[in-house]
Amino acid sequence: MRANCSSSSACPANSSEEELPVGPEVHGNLELVFTVVSAVMMALLMFSLGCSVEFRKLWSHIRRPWGIAVGLLCQFGLMPLMAYLLAISFSLKPAQAVAVLVMGCCPGGTISNIFTFWVDGDMDLSITMTTCSTVAALGMMPLCLYLYTLSWNLEQNLTIPYQNIGITLVCLTIPVAFGVYVNYRWPKQSKIILKIGAIVGGVLLLVVAVAGVVLAKGSWNSDITLLTISFIFPLIGHVTGFLLALLTHQSWQRCRTISLETGAQNIQMCVTMLQLSFTAKQLVQMLSFPLAYGLFQLLDGFLIVAAYKMYKRRLKNEHRKKNTRCEEGCHNKKSTSPKETGAFLEVNEEVTITSGPSMPMDLHTTLEPPGHISSGT
Repeated sequence: MRANCSSSSACPANSSEEELPVGPEVHGNLELVFTVVSAVMMALLMFSLGCSVEFRKLWSHIRRPWGIAVGLLCQFGLMPLMAYLLAISFSLKPAQAVAVLVMGCCPGGTISNIFTFWVDGDMDLSITMTTCSTVAALGMMPLCLYLYTLSWNLEQNLTIPYQNIGITLVCLTIPVAFGVYVNYRWPKQSKIILKIGAIVGGVLLLVVAVAGVVLAKGSWNSDITLLTISFIFPLIGHVTGFLLALLTHQSWQRCRTISLETGAQNIQMCVTMLQLSFTAKQLVQMLSFPLAYGLFQLLDGFLIVAAYKMYKRRLKNEHRKKNTRCEEGCHNKKSTSPKETGAFLEVNEEVTITSGPSMPMDLHTTLEPPGHISSGT
């Protein structure tokens, strides 16, 4: 399997400006405005999500990084392997196979943090995993790409976008650090910021998705095979991540978090790497894959959130019915006073309804099936 770029004139660094697509085919100021606005909005979003993080729990994940280790194994163990197997199974062209592999080797994207919040996952673990996978990408991306392309005999050297990785780290860690500080100093105000951020995050995802499709219309092709892979790849990531977390006895809250972190990849980093490494002619066959992957991972995320909300509502309704029966039975017992009964129901209702990263243990207790073994932090 070969991707030819032997002459210096064929390489992106030496090509003329007309030969280079600017990622999605947009021009000058429009692309700059879109990039800057997206970066600012993402930074504000990460600040709001950081308001859900408690320093004590964050430090516990760092001191006992079992959940982080499982997440990194999924990110740089399962995903590159799945990408390689998909490329071989579908007999992809060299350029297309490399695009799939690069996507599999990328670190987790910040989109996973938004979906983790919506499914009441472990936000401390989610943000820690995203940060750790981005740092680990500095070494794991070139290592994975080298190992999996050994049998392909590539003549083209793949360029790791270290600058892009550094920018991602800055845009991730600084806003989150401010959010953690706000949550520590002003916990009541941080809850309001968090709710606003969740709504803004949903709007941002939709805007970025629509804008990406419109601005990148020249980069799409009608290759059914690539579209098929871009559809099943994030699903495979979500399922395998969840199963591995389950096999390592993680809590249900952590299983949801690791599942979303595994299937959600950093699309911008993949596109940047392909732009730096290949010619305009080769990019025509490659860019449609990360774009389609980004759209399908959004769709998968929304479906997972919808399924979780339905499951949570069903549990809440069952709990209410059980409380109603309990209330009727308790009224018939003289040993239990009405005040005590009312207090009991009030506490249980609060445990059932209260959700979100601010009370992860309550939700974990409500949604975890009996007999499930959870690992300690």
